[in-house]
Amino acid sequence: MTDTVRVRAPATTANIGPGFDCAAAALDLWNELVVTEGGEPDPAHLGIRAYGLVADPSGLAFDFTTAIPRERGLGSSASIIALGLAAATFVSGDELDPERLLARGGPLEGHSDNLAAALAGGVCLTWDGHIARIAETLPFTPIAVVPKSRVRTAEARASLPDQVPHRAAAFTAAHAALLGAGSATGDPKLFAAALADELHEPYRAANAPALAQVRSELPTGAVGATISGSGPTVIVWADPAQVDACVRELESRFGDAGVLPLAISPRGVHRV
Repeated sequence: MTDTVRVRAPATTANIGPGFDCAAAALDLWNELVVTEGGEPDPAHLGIRAYGLVADPSGLAFDFTTAIPRERGLGSSASIIALGLAAATFVSGDELDPERLLARGGPLEGHSDNLAAALAGGVCLTWDGHIARIAETLPFTPIAVVPKSRVRTAEARASLPDQVPHRAAAFTAAHAALLGAGSATGDPKLFAAALADELHEPYRAANAPALAQVRSELPTGAVGATISGSGPTVIVWADPAQVDACVRELESRFGDAGVLPLAISPRGVHRV
């Protein structure tokens, strides 16, 4: 290695409504990594472990800058893993291949939907190691309501039941079809109709109390809300023309939480 390598990876919102373990989108909020020569890497660091899946990190220095809140459901760990995978790829002189890197880093992340969106950008569907990047953006603007509390993904997943009623499964399958169609076509009516789930959100709602509060009285310009990842962050989906009004109302209602108007990022992890 002779040149400094600098890479950026986005936050993500996964499990979008009925898209449990399948649908995710990259967000315009970034972690960064700078790799230079002459360091002693920490082998326990998640990003360096990811780097080591592609190339040898020995003798290199790793400087991570993290803007994505940790344990808030915004894909912070997926972003760090994507940084390590991409940096090693660039140092090796190879081109990024999201599916190949997903296969390498998926077991480390444990949630392919988050990692797929961090690698490929845009709106992604993930299954059996494959990534379908179905859109660069969505018809509504994501506004993240980020509480101060944290949720560990393993604990959130443990709250899910082993079985769900047939009616709940059928409801979620129908809404998942709407989600895919609305995302791929950019149809606002279909996307708004998709923002309901009975497979995971009812069981995680206790860790994301803003979800019920937003849904009980949608703020100005909002068409719905979803839990981001495992929570506690909730994404409020707003009419792009009414984002400012929606943000002001959310700030007045959730004074202890951060309210972040974001955008879908068409770019995934990349070199800068």
